[in-house]
Amino acid sequence: MSPHSLFRVMGIAEAVSWTLLLGGMVLRAAAGLDVAVTIGGAVHGFVFLAYAVTAVLVAKNQRMGRGPAAVAIISAIIPYATIPADLWLTRTGRLRGGWRRSATDDARDRRWHDRLFRTVVRRPVLSCVILLVAVAVVFVSLLAIGSPLDHLPES
Repeated sequence: MSPHSLFRVMGIAEAVSWTLLLGGMVLRAAAGLDVAVTIGGAVHGFVFLAYAVTAVLVAKNQRMGRGPAAVAIISAIIPYATIPADLWLTRTGRLRGGWRRSATDDARDRRWHDRLFRTVVRRPVLSCVILLVAVAVVFVSLLAIGSPLDHLPES
């Protein structure tokens, strides 16, 4: 799977997860189904974190500048913004090319984080498992902490 394909799939998944969350909010308001928000929110939270990891990896691989990388990552915060972000990054050629699995003559390939990145890309299955476990640990930790609204003082 190319960096562009992975980014697009995760962007669409993020948009679908927004639909689940917003639909759950409508169901809660209309029918009192709190569980709909719980399920939609959990799915959205997990996909949000997975999309963020994907956006960072693809931005690193494509050597995006800080601005385009920020757009890619921050687009998950705004409902459905991952779709226009993908279209813009595609149109401007920032998602063109394959994975950088080996070093080139480019001086940037000698930096420690580029060497680490290539190690990750050369072992995609192991890297995906490790990254999914990391996302799951962060997700479960955030669930344990609870909603920021739960920690507000009562008035």
